[in-house]
Amino acid sequence: MRRKGRPVLEAFIDALSWDDVIRQLVVWGAAHESRYVCICNVHSVVTTTMDPELKTVVNEADMSTPDGAPVAWALRKLGFPSQERINGPDLMWRYLGEAERLGQAVFFYGSTESTLAKLRESMAATFPHLIVAGTLSPPYRPLSSVEDESEVRIINSTRANVLFVGLGCPTQEKWMAVHRGRINALMIGVGAAFDYHSGTIKRAPLWMQRKGLEWLYRLLIEPRRLYKRYLICNTLFIIGISKQLIVRMLARN
Repeated sequence: MRRKGRPVLEAFIDALSWDDVIRQLVVWGAAHESRYVCICNVHSVVTTTMDPELKTVVNEADMSTPDGAPVAWALRKLGFPSQERINGPDLMWRYLGEAERLGQAVFFYGSTESTLAKLRESMAATFPHLIVAGTLSPPYRPLSSVEDESEVRIINSTRANVLFVGLGCPTQEKWMAVHRGRINALMIGVGAAFDYHSGTIKRAPLWMQRKGLEWLYRLLIEPRRLYKRYLICNTLFIIGISKQLIVRMLARN
């Protein structure tokens, strides 16, 4: 796929519609192409300015979508006026509907065993004919090369078309980049989507999602864990994108 989009701060984000994204995922999944997709919110975009490895991973991805409402807004200001927010939880659920219809098999890697069990129950209720090739909860520590190779063999043995990775940013993005060419499936990093769809974490009301206020809901729910992230990242994003838009405006005049 020839990528079309713009850098937002230092992260290249693709300008795509929902239909474009799902269509491409289906094609890559059907062919068992070893590719990876990054779903980028404000936190991940800002982190690329401080973490050179993550910057390389995002910019060399096969697709990077604008997860956060501010990231989608930035793309609109950078020349793609119809750009929508393409977020992880919704992308995962929309693709699962297509996977069920087309008979594509999916695998879920990350989170905890209890969350994965609840996720399977939720999917069974919504997508009763979906082929779940497997789930795997890795330990919360770096794996040895032997352990990693064992997990790769397990995943590949299932012949899954798509592997959803829920390890959190930037761990999941770096994991996918290292495993491109080794995992025989399309890899999609979906962050907290496992928690949302399993019911482990309650998602923001629909009106807050539509207003781009999902971050505020998460902050209200988990203030101690998230206040520093949102305070620092949102401030840095506002400063950075303001400079970028000013430079763009001056260059056009």
